[in-house]
Amino acid sequence: MSFIKSAKSIIPTLDRILVQRIKPVQKTSSGIYIPEKNQQKMNIANVLAVGPGLRTAEGELIKPSVAAGDKVLIPSFGGSPVTIGESKDDFILFRDSEILAKIAEE
Repeated sequence: MSFIKSAKSIIPTLDRILVQRIKPVQKTSSGIYIPEKNQQKMNIANVLAVGPGLRTAEGELIKPSVAAGDKVLIPSFGGSPVTIGESKDDFILFRDSEILAKIAEE
């Protein structure tokens, strides 16, 4: 059982970023269901919350490169998994430098 009830209750610190991994496609366009064991984990996630940033030795603030609502490419491994309530969704905390890319929506 998790003491964290909602993703909104997590406020990242420093340069940390809370993301929710996008679930893989469970059904093909023709309506065929893909078994869970054959579904690949997506390396794409939605940014839910972003910390204020990191300070340099001189005290200058370096803001994170992404914002809440962005879609990002994340590494296959790494980050700190976060369990929220009874949810089976993948919530992960990454440092800004661990995010591989920001995905531009067209």
